[in-house]
Amino acid sequence: MMNTVISAGRMVAAPGGRVVLDGAVHVERGVIVAAGPRTEVEARVEPAVPRLHFPDGTLLPGLIDAHVHLALDAGSDPVETLRTASDAELYAGMATRAEQLLATGVTTVRDLGDRGGLAVRLRNEIAAGRLPGPRILAAGTPLTAPGGHCWFLGGEVEGEAAIRAAVRRNAASGVDLIKVMATGGGITKGGPPVWQAQFTPREMSVVVEEARRAGLPVAAHAHGTEGIAAAVAAGVDSIEHCTWMAPDGFDVRKDLVAAMVGQGIAVCPAASPDWRGFAERFGPERAEEMFGRIRWMAENGVPLLPGTDAGVPRAVFDGFVSSLEFFEHIGMTPAEIIDLATAGAATVLGIAHDTGRLTPGHRADLLVVEGDPLTDLSALRRVRLVLAQGRPLSPSPRTPSRALS
Repeated sequence: MMNTVISAGRMVAAPGGRVVLDGAVHVERGVIVAAGPRTEVEARVEPAVPRLHFPDGTLLPGLIDAHVHLALDAGSDPVETLRTASDAELYAGMATRAEQLLATGVTTVRDLGDRGGLAVRLRNEIAAGRLPGPRILAAGTPLTAPGGHCWFLGGEVEGEAAIRAAVRRNAASGVDLIKVMATGGGITKGGPPVWQAQFTPREMSVVVEEARRAGLPVAAHAHGTEGIAAAVAAGVDSIEHCTWMAPDGFDVRKDLVAAMVGQGIAVCPAASPDWRGFAERFGPERAEEMFGRIRWMAENGVPLLPGTDAGVPRAVFDGFVSSLEFFEHIGMTPAEIIDLATAGAATVLGIAHDTGRLTPGHRADLLVVEGDPLTDLSALRRVRLVLAQGRPLSPSPRTPSRALS
């Protein structure tokens, strides 16, 4: 782990786009021990401690992608690739994709469904410093109905007893949260329609009850309004997608949105890096109708989470900035989007006590980019340095723009 002072022409010091010009952090043993103006930080550090200075760059907290699937390869048929892969092959691919995420400045991910506990294993290897990658919040095997969405991951359950047993197995395996497929999904061939509920309201309540006993949050995949209603009634912590689908179109319910706000239930739209292509394939008018609902939910106070759904077709693992540009498309400013992908996401995911801000005592999860992402979000693509818990990953040997000072 690094013991160094990292500084840049601009430092995102706090949410709301508050910037320290010529700011710096002192990183030691994986933790930020000081942050502020460079002259003040360097004055408290021994001269022998190395300095990395990026005069034309911006220093900001590491980014958080709240919806990925490391077990899927983002190819044309990721499910078939997963089903034919051995655990060893699958794990190697997951490790490669984790490193790919880190190289783009993503220092925390929430993995929402894998096979055989591989994401928990990878999480532990990364945390121990044996593999490069972001911090992983792993959901393990998602619960689904027999033959339901993502049944091939091994989480089919039927009835309350089976639901409770599955949640307990996941908890015993060391997961960070529980994932439940409240409705059908698009990548499961022959499965239920995306709008169709897979569990009754009572069964969804059992999922949450059992998760709470284990001290775990619950994320519910839900496209259909019936499944969204069951998830809200059960008191899940986040709803993934939340597209309000019904058998004959869309069914948006203001009462459910009000309940989400009242209960603090977040929505992760899981906007693919290919969201522009989705709009073309789905039809611009219909896509804008769906996009507008995300804007409307945010305007009504629903907390949002940024996520890519990385792993499904066209949702690549180096496209997080493209997914963040979706939020710009629906009217958010670059400063608001950076807050969303750092301090905001950390708060919703329950990890704000140690990441999401450049604050003494927090993990040294940070990145430096060339330019100013507060005025031009595309600057986030020009990564110059990434640290995850103080461990550096230089994305390319072509980035010697940093200068020692």
